[in-house]
Amino acid sequence: MTSTPWPNPFIEQRADPFIQYHNGVYYFIASVPEYDRLEIRQARTIEGLRKAKATVVWRKPDTGPMGELIWAPELHRIDNKWYIYFAAAHTRALDAQGMFRHRMYVLECTDADPLTGTWQEKGQFVTPLDSFALDATTFSHQGKQWYLWAQKDPDIAGNTNLYLAEMATPWSLKGKPVMLSKPEYDWECRGFMVNEGPAVIRHGERLFITYSASATDENYCLGLLWIDQAADPLNPDNWHKSARPVFTTSYPNKQYGPGHNSFTRTPEGKDVLVYHARNYTEIEGDPLYDPGRHTRLKYLEWDTDGMPLFGEPPADNP
Repeated sequence: MTSTPWPNPFIEQRADPFIQYHNGVYYFIASVPEYDRLEIRQARTIEGLRKAKATVVWRKPDTGPMGELIWAPELHRIDNKWYIYFAAAHTRALDAQGMFRHRMYVLECTDADPLTGTWQEKGQFVTPLDSFALDATTFSHQGKQWYLWAQKDPDIAGNTNLYLAEMATPWSLKGKPVMLSKPEYDWECRGFMVNEGPAVIRHGERLFITYSASATDENYCLGLLWIDQAADPLNPDNWHKSARPVFTTSYPNKQYGPGHNSFTRTPEGKDVLVYHARNYTEIEGDPLYDPGRHTRLKYLEWDTDGMPLFGEPPADNP
């Protein structure tokens, strides 16, 4: 459960990692330490992503709504087009409540190759709440395309909750969002009251959502939601939530704050957990600006009841 066939760290100084597999090619995108651009790598194998050249496909403007702190990009393929979902802050970085002025944005590429194709800004992904929002992902389920993200509700204590809604287009919502989870357990509220970074995986008759909780230091960890695949995902009562975190800091392995994950698969169909973690706890200044969150990989296993077994973050093995 703790072994991994990949070097650890897998890619250094890349937080919020996301790996997409499409037509025999793996694509990698993540937050860069400068928070100023979006770059993509591609390779025929997962291992090949380590040494693959990073191609910058978009840079932030100097001013305006997308002028600061480009966070947590994801690359998705919808209706034979490429989309990048990401969060960005206004150059007036803080709002009246002292929160970052992040909103979610979308880029579109209609060319076959997302590294050489032309990317167009589709603008802000607007939600009913005009508040701090980030970490969007999207997935197809029950014949519909869904949008899943983290956002601050001014009427709910804490920083961010998780919301789900059907999509009308790859850059707009259809219908009213529902809240799937908010910080409520102690392990979700250490340092900050946070549910963020959702990721989706299916197995058997269930659909699962992992998410990250607490501050981005050694308290950062993964929580888990799940639902029967046939159930209505817009009914919050159909969702189950683990009362305990499923992937946490390993002090024996010196892996701290594992979180903001995604999932991919090997060509043979084995599920792979993609995440970031630090190998130290001594952070100078704000953890947000510490570049030591490295991309890491490990196999995701399943128990006999069809529930995921995350194990613990394996030790560094460069």
